[in-house]
Amino acid sequence: MPKLKSICVYCGSSNQVKPAYIRLARDLGRSLAQQNLRLVYGGGGVGLMGACAKAVHEAGGDVLGVMPKFLLQKERIFEDVEHRIVDDMHTRKQMMFDESDAFIVLPGGIGTLEEAVEMLSWARLGLHAKPMAFLDEDGFWSPFFELMEHIIEGKFTPEEFRACLVHENTPEAAIAALQDRVVVMDS
Repeated sequence: MPKLKSICVYCGSSNQVKPAYIRLARDLGRSLAQQNLRLVYGGGGVGLMGACAKAVHEAGGDVLGVMPKFLLQKERIFEDVEHRIVDDMHTRKQMMFDESDAFIVLPGGIGTLEEAVEMLSWARLGLHAKPMAFLDEDGFWSPFFELMEHIIEGKFTPEEFRACLVHENTPEAAIAALQDRVVVMDS
């Protein structure tokens, strides 16, 4: 079975969130480093993004941040790790996709949701088979999963798509779920 080397983490960049979300991001970062998995993320030094990247870095792990020029001030790049500055969001998202083997979605806002849904859409279209796990400890993503169930029940998405919808409550469980779902697509 193929082995994961790099996981893209989508998450919020706000510092104004529940401290438990920041802690979960740190816990995920430490778990990634302990399992020798490179973090690919949006490059910011704030919110869950910064907490996860700093935890990976402090634990001796490998990090790649990808930041569009226009967000340099807002998301305050985390300078202690490798980063690439790109021209726009489309380039950022494509690079994050290209550099990762799987995705973990922590709590976040509309940008986090948009990135996750785009990757699910690409999977649905057969453009990739990279696994994705949503991670929370308090049911943050439960309404999203209720919506997805509604979409499947309405026959807008096939029942088999449920296999793409992984919801875990610990970093270790999320990483294990991704390891179990690694697929190699024919080129």
